[in-house]
Amino acid sequence: MRTRDGRSRRPLPSGGGSRPESPHDVVAVQRHAVRTLVATQALGGVGLSSAITVAALLALDVSGSESLAGLVQTAQVVGAAVIAAVLAAYMSRHGRRPGLALGYLLGALGAAVCILAGALRYFPLLLVGAVLLGATTAANNQSRYAATDLAQPAHRDLSTVVWATTLGSVIGPNLIGPGGVVAVWVHLPPRTGPFLFGVAAMLVAAGVMWLRLRPDPLLVSRLQPPAAHAGDVVEDPSSSKAPPPGDAVAPVDGLTPTARLGAWQLIRRSPLVLAATVGMALTHAVMVSVMVMTPIHMDHGHASLEVIGLVISVHVLGMFALSPVVGMVVDRFGSPAVLATGGVVLLCALLLAGGSPPGSSVTLGVGLFLLGLGWSLGTVASSTLLTAATPRGRRPEVQGLSDMTTGFTAAAGGALAGVVLGVAGFGWLNAGASVLAVGVIVVAVAAGRHAARMAREALR
Repeated sequence: MRTRDGRSRRPLPSGGGSRPESPHDVVAVQRHAVRTLVATQALGGVGLSSAITVAALLALDVSGSESLAGLVQTAQVVGAAVIAAVLAAYMSRHGRRPGLALGYLLGALGAAVCILAGALRYFPLLLVGAVLLGATTAANNQSRYAATDLAQPAHRDLSTVVWATTLGSVIGPNLIGPGGVVAVWVHLPPRTGPFLFGVAAMLVAAGVMWLRLRPDPLLVSRLQPPAAHAGDVVEDPSSSKAPPPGDAVAPVDGLTPTARLGAWQLIRRSPLVLAATVGMALTHAVMVSVMVMTPIHMDHGHASLEVIGLVISVHVLGMFALSPVVGMVVDRFGSPAVLATGGVVLLCALLLAGGSPPGSSVTLGVGLFLLGLGWSLGTVASSTLLTAATPRGRRPEVQGLSDMTTGFTAAAGGALAGVVLGVAGFGWLNAGASVLAVGVIVVAVAAGRHAARMAREALR
């Protein structure tokens, strides 16, 4: 059956709701999916940021060691890395909705375990809770890819969903004070209070995801013809079609040999996918290693919990508030150029933050904002490049493995951050992170050169 403009109708899977009939329903499904993902990203942001802001301080209270305090963030990042791969494999078989809902439920369980660990003052249990809390990070990260399943162009909806985290993540750190009051009211240690808000927010996020992400965008995308989306591109220099600006990857019909590789093989053998993965991992490692130790650096100068929460909110604002603008910049200049710019911004952030005195200061606030902005530039650019260079049928697996690699890299940075802070200080921590920021620039330059070479070959 065809519409007036000659396009054939394709019934879509409902995932538990009504079955769309019109070809325009793909656009409607995408809009509904993005609205749902925006809501769950905001809720997940509240839950995660309210808990993570005080995680290192709670660990310091429980363990009595600054070096051990960094292990909580490390455990959270490791949990996010492992759970991201598990959720990606699960979603590849069953769709986005059950996988993302499961991630938020595990995160809520993790926050509850952290509360118990704080009450019992048992550090190993706190690490277990932090690992489970990483499931919320994994769900939020995978949500940005869910926004690309039916999107044209992919990175605009991706950046919109990343931006939505601003709504929750700026609010979350400012719940530290009220959370302490609530915790005392229910006879818990004050620094467990934000985790109470985290449990509630993540449970609501899981419910919204389960009830509202219908039809499932990943399942719907698999019913579309191979050339239905401008974002369905793979690295194929032999394609006769002109590559999009900047990313130099061209749409093709059907599967290429690249699409038949295993996920790890695809990452290793595809220069653009590898560059996107490495760029994202290094960007995240820089951000995590400095951000997680900032509350302790401020605590050394006797900054209040409210001021610490404010600085972290400014940092989170830099991470997410300008994401739609970053998406448009990627549209205009391409992923490699934006990734390189992110590396430069990260270097500026580390220079400012590393030179700040203990406690609160304008220099530290500006540095943390730029740290978030550099992360946003690097993450949106890398995610866009990764999605564009990966065949549609392999995206959940490759995206999950990329997130796992990113998580393990950041976990190593977080673990070393506590040791470096305890032994050498906050300034040297930033100096060490600057080496990784330079790596981001190097990877971006390499990706840009490969993209330019592919563009020349495609136009011959």
